[in-house]
Amino acid sequence: MRRWWLYALLLLAFAGLQAKLWWGDGGMREARQLEVRVEDQRRENARLQQRNDALSAEVEDLKSGEAAVEDRARSELGMIKPGETFYRVVEPAGPDGAPPTVSVPPVEQEPRP
Repeated sequence: MRRWWLYALLLLAFAGLQAKLWWGDGGMREARQLEVRVEDQRRENARLQQRNDALSAEVEDLKSGEAAVEDRARSELGMIKPGETFYRVVEPAGPDGAPPTVSVPPVEQEPRP
């Protein structure tokens, strides 16, 4: 008769441990959630690494070549070289009659003496 209580106690302990494994703190559900978070973070890190690589390449290009600096000054700052003529090209209105949106950089003027 004593063995019956022992088996019941062991079964109860086993059920308690299984419940903790599946639903308790640090259990299988939480482990799966952490795996998903780790995978999301890996994807984010890969995206940021790709962005950093592109920025590093751009920095190296700007350090090594005058052409890249000149191109950036022209496109972002609207600068022109002395003696150059700036032409603004205006495209005709679209089919709906609205004028096209054109982004034109400002023209730098040479300082007066």
